[in-house]
Amino acid sequence: MGDLRVAAIASLTPLEELDREPFLVDVRGQQAMCARWAADKGHVVTRQLLLYRTRSDHCGLWVDVEAGAIDAFVVPNDRVLGRAMASVPAFLAECERRGVPVETADLDEPSYDATSKARVHRRYSMPTAGYDGC
Repeated sequence: MGDLRVAAIASLTPLEELDREPFLVDVRGQQAMCARWAADKGHVVTRQLLLYRTRSDHCGLWVDVEAGAIDAFVVPNDRVLGRAMASVPAFLAECERRGVPVETADLDEPSYDATSKARVHRRYSMPTAGYDGC
């Protein structure tokens, strides 16, 4: 599997969970893990998806697959996938049906001391508009 174009899946998690689950709140950290994994494999991240309990039939997951712009999904770890998708088994079944592999980076999560948690808090404390254009 070389030169794959991958979509990196990150989970959206409420900022209130920063002390308990800092990596699940840290979207940039999740994306960086996926990018590191892709670079190590010679793959290219062509899409970054920010998801929270998304249904496996949501058109936003498949538009780039159908357009031939991505070949696989990569997720930092199973915890992120579990938060990102409404049903992991349904998502994996849909990926299998469509012939799209799902890779898990499974790299070490960064450590989060008080300073790094404060940086994450500053980044994500401003509200952002979501997109659901399907």
